[in-house]
Amino acid sequence: MTKYFITGIGTDVGKTVAAAIVVEALSADYWKPIQAGELEHTDTHSVEELISNSKSVMHEHSYALRTPMSPHAAAEIDGVQIDLGKIKEPTTENHLVIEGAGGLLVPLNGKETILDLIKSDYKVIVVSRHYLGSINHTLLTLSEIRRRGLEVSGIIFNGEAHPSTENIIKKIGQVEEIGRIDQEAVLDKKVIRKYAGLFKKQLEAL
Repeated sequence: MTKYFITGIGTDVGKTVAAAIVVEALSADYWKPIQAGELEHTDTHSVEELISNSKSVMHEHSYALRTPMSPHAAAEIDGVQIDLGKIKEPTTENHLVIEGAGGLLVPLNGKETILDLIKSDYKVIVVSRHYLGSINHTLLTLSEIRRRGLEVSGIIFNGEAHPSTENIIKKIGQVEEIGRIDQEAVLDKKVIRKYAGLFKKQLEAL
């Protein structure tokens, strides 16, 4: 079974929506190792509400932190320290979609970042959203993943289309586009199913 790691070029770029689409397209399981803030309605809850298939299993967080901050700071407020050794990948015979927190270099503790959660057998998918500076942030994200000896399997663009931005990212970043999520007025099960159908072939080819 294949494991997919969803990371983004920053916060609020659409990782959770992209993760829901990948989960739905592959009827995969979902796991967010670290949740910081919004414990009454986590990203896991959001994915569960957006998918339609009955096969996917939502796995428990390794760390559920109360404050919506960088994990290292949220953990300090909660009086804990994030230990990578305690982040245990769930056992499943299904595909697994893993969602990071914030961007790639968000600190987990005094020395490790989200990047340290990514294992060599994971298919890494980067989510990018257009804004002033997003080309730089996207190319830096792609470069840092590769600098660690990991492969980038593809990119998902989210939000209002900006062809010149997307094309230069793909050209310089040498990354394949899995698909793009348009600026939707509503995000519900129907919309997620639509994109799951559009992305399915690309995802299965990774």
